[in-house]
Amino acid sequence: MLEGGCLCGGVRFRVTGKLGPAVYCHCKQCQRASGSAFAANAPARTRYFELTSGDDLVSEYESSPGKYRAFCRRCGSPVYSRRDADPEIRRIRLGTLDSDPQRRPLAHFWVASKAPWHSINDSLPQYPEDFVPEKSR
Repeated sequence: MLEGGCLCGGVRFRVTGKLGPAVYCHCKQCQRASGSAFAANAPARTRYFELTSGDDLVSEYESSPGKYRAFCRRCGSPVYSRRDADPEIRRIRLGTLDSDPQRRPLAHFWVASKAPWHSINDSLPQYPEDFVPEKSR
């Protein structure tokens, strides 16, 4: 089980199932939502994700059609994102977790949009968008 929360501690959550593959996302939306060069995310099945406190503090912003970014409206911390097209998944911001998620990012996505002031210096695969070629799966 993993637990996490926002910066002010008002929003707390629990993930009782395993997280899916973690990735670094360099898209402009993740840059703006995080205020950084990229976001570190991993999916969790909705049935394993539970807000344990502060559900009244969670606001969702539709950042693109059908994609919602949830954040604490008191401190602004991003908590998760979700898509109408994939209601069984919540993408968790790894920085909100209290402990080691036991997952390491497997790739960098949307590097065509990466911040020009950031250099990627690891050996993880890099993809211009979010598509992973079939032979890489």
